[in-house]
Amino acid sequence: MSQNIKVSVIMPVYNVESCLSECLDTLMDQSLKEIEIICVDDGSTDGSLAILEEKAKRDKRIQVIRQENSGAAVARNLGFTYATGEYVLFLDSDDFFHKDMLKKSYECAKQQQTDIVIFRCREFDTLKQNYNPMEYSIKKEELPDKNPFTYHDIPDYIFTFAVGWAWDKLYKRQFIADTGLKFQELRTSNDLYFVFSSLVKANGIYILDEHLIYHRVNRHTSLSVTREKSWDCFYKALTALKNELVSMGVYEEVERGFLNWVVHFAFWNLDTITGKAYKNVYMLMKETLFIELGMDKKPEEFYLKHRYYERMHEVLETDFEDFLLVHMLEYRAKMKELKEVKEELNWVRTSTTFRVGKKIMTIPIKLKKMIKGER
Repeated sequence: MSQNIKVSVIMPVYNVESCLSECLDTLMDQSLKEIEIICVDDGSTDGSLAILEEKAKRDKRIQVIRQENSGAAVARNLGFTYATGEYVLFLDSDDFFHKDMLKKSYECAKQQQTDIVIFRCREFDTLKQNYNPMEYSIKKEELPDKNPFTYHDIPDYIFTFAVGWAWDKLYKRQFIADTGLKFQELRTSNDLYFVFSSLVKANGIYILDEHLIYHRVNRHTSLSVTREKSWDCFYKALTALKNELVSMGVYEEVERGFLNWVVHFAFWNLDTITGKAYKNVYMLMKETLFIELGMDKKPEEFYLKHRYYERMHEVLETDFEDFLLVHMLEYRAKMKELKEVKEELNWVRTSTTFRVGKKIMTIPIKLKKMIKGER
């Protein structure tokens, strides 16, 4: 590859034939032309490899690397060894992209001289075929008053202002090489260690407040099954990150932010997992995670949100069977309340008053449309 490569795109590919062509087309059509697209086929069993090879024949910037099925983390680490660009971007192969994504993020990185540029994204719902905002991906209220910044500027929020995935973050390649960062070779939560370590190690983080990625959701995958089989990956990732923060000598400075995020992330894992793994995660939180990190000893005011403290102590002080019973009763009460609200709403909609009011409102609505038309 030419030494003039500005951005290396690294992308694991596994059984995504239904959306891979669109993904690659939006990369090939990027306004920044000095790029390389490194696709690591992770042992796909569908038509993904054939699509990759066909696209590579059309565009010499595409490299296709093959590996036995080993997971996205292994694929990303392998792809990085082939990267020659000044900057790198680790993308997901089922997303698609704004045509100026690489140009805008690269120009920001060069202008600001930062190790990381983070930009915004929108959800694309595959089932409903519509777009939704993802404001939570960058929380404005947790950002400092300066841009760029480092973790010193927001020690309590460095783990929560952005999400722990890699695909919305442009990295200086030399920064990754110098710090020796690698993705943890886990089946799930495999980008957590890389991303949050990088945010603490970076000499500069810049927020590009533009929507440049369209992230697919509600695509049928086997991720839920994978999570049930590898239910403790999140704990392994948290442990590795904590150990890295200690070895860097920064843990005391970021402890409050780290432990608050641990509560949030642990409960996200519990609330979104099913099957027998649910109890496993609960017991891990109760008997190991919260105790091991000394979180049970922290006063209530240590926690940035009251519900963090409240939910954590509910787990610490409640047997699993009692916890299930309480939440089952709460769920039933909510469902009953929802049913009653729906019945009341249906009664209102079928009432004479509602029908008359609807007819009366037709006139001002038409007037508004006429006024807009005149403008």
